[in-house]
Amino acid sequence: MSWDHPHPFTLPVVPRAEDIDGLNHTNNAVYVQWCERAGWAHSEALGLALADYRRLDRAMVIRRAEYDYLRPAALGDELVLGTWLVAGDGRLTLRREFQLVRAHDGAALMRGRWDLVCVELASGRPRRMPQEFLSAYMAARVEAPPA
Repeated sequence: MSWDHPHPFTLPVVPRAEDIDGLNHTNNAVYVQWCERAGWAHSEALGLALADYRRLDRAMVIRRAEYDYLRPAALGDELVLGTWLVAGDGRLTLRREFQLVRAHDGAALMRGRWDLVCVELASGRPRRMPQEFLSAYMAARVEAPPA
């Protein structure tokens, strides 16, 4: 597969009957749900789960989400969703990118991007990332190619 960045965290996904919409392809909202699953799975693999967010009273929340739907996915297609942390200021923000690829031909079906900001759960206000976030997330960043 030709990934946008090296060494993605990957999540295999296969559209089920309930994922298929009236146009006979995977509904775009399902891609968004898969991105959420991949983002949490990657965070957990890096050592930060929802329980850690609650304990630290901090969370990385989506400030902006953008998805480019390039090709449809059909019922039963074997897909791989890759994700990376590609940017962050080391204080408040991170950017997570996604790429959904069809396994049998490597075709990119979707690309996505989340701009994330660290907030204090108790108040909902932006706050600096705690050291545990910095240690896990900033160390996992990959270099994004110039725009």
